[in-house]
Amino acid sequence: MKVACLILSVLLARAASAQGILDDVGIDQKLNEPVPLDLVFRDEAGREVQLGDYLGEKPVVLSLVYFKCPMLCTLVLNGLVRSLRATAFDAGREFNVLTVSFDPHDTPESAAEMKRVYMNEYRRPGAEEGWHFLTGDAGAIEKLTRAVGFRYKVDPESGQFAHASGIMVLTPKGRIARYFYGLEYSARDLRLSLVESAENRIGSPVDQVLLYCFHYDPEKGKYGLAIMRVLRVAGVATVLGLGLLIVSLVYRQKTRVVL
Repeated sequence: MKVACLILSVLLARAASAQGILDDVGIDQKLNEPVPLDLVFRDEAGREVQLGDYLGEKPVVLSLVYFKCPMLCTLVLNGLVRSLRATAFDAGREFNVLTVSFDPHDTPESAAEMKRVYMNEYRRPGAEEGWHFLTGDAGAIEKLTRAVGFRYKVDPESGQFAHASGIMVLTPKGRIARYFYGLEYSARDLRLSLVESAENRIGSPVDQVLLYCFHYDPEKGKYGLAIMRVLRVAGVATVLGLGLLIVSLVYRQKTRVVL
């Protein structure tokens, strides 16, 4: 009985720790809120730039990732590039794309490698001038992520980031016009959002159902379907319940034998 209780206590503690991390992860919609245009980052060539350098004339698709991400960030960027390839608009012509790392340890060198990979995937002439991969210090990152409602947390055991998946569209004036959640973004909806934001029109709040379809699992150090976490928790509870029942029955049987 004591062993079973000890196992239960350990499992509950781990579950509480994992849930504590996920409670601080999410994307809060801040439609029509401004992004600080004077924030300084470094582009993939190591040059100091301001966010405002990429705004003013065209809308911007903003994605927040980190370049050492084991899986989820790649899925976000893959979904984005598929959506962009399916639209008639070209990055650098009708809009710009900013992929900003929220890991202050990422470098312009790692940003340049990411850009090389996704320019090969996007395959649009002139895209190098329209899709930029930025890195920055902790202060600039914190201000940007707070401004767009992007909440993430470091898992102390693995050193990786727990974060949600999605992209944002900004107006040429640097206001948040639309959020897209999940890993796949409708090319038609993204195109319409770019048209609207180009006219400084703000979209309406969108459903966050897809926000946690894929998320970081701090217990495994991997990303997976959220429903799997629910099933695992239910499975653990079932196994523990059966274990406690068996221990209780065995204890009662021993008590009867002694008597």
